[in-house]
Amino acid sequence: MDWGGPGFVILIIALSMGGWLINNWIRARHGYDLEDEWGGKTKPRETGEIKQLKADNAELVQLLKDQGERMETLERIVTDKSYRLNEEIEALRGLPSPRTAENGVPLNMSKKETI
Repeated sequence: MDWGGPGFVILIIALSMGGWLINNWIRARHGYDLEDEWGGKTKPRETGEIKQLKADNAELVQLLKDQGERMETLERIVTDKSYRLNEEIEALRGLPSPRTAENGVPLNMSKKETI
């Protein structure tokens, strides 16, 4: 092969153009900005599917924020001193607290039973 001839130059240009086309095809397929011949960026058009996905994403983010606020409120209630004081008073009375009542029958550890 003649390395200094026009065929080699045409081959290099063809390979460069082919690589550029493949690069832009992959970028377009995955939604990235495209490059033009001078290095500028061209944003892809937003289709209805992309707009719907963005709307769904915004809705889910808002729902997650709402759930976070509810969680903070519940944590504040549980760590409140009056809530803990109420549990301690119920424990002193000998009554099961509402949280332990659903856990089943308490074990009587004072008696030792032999099997």
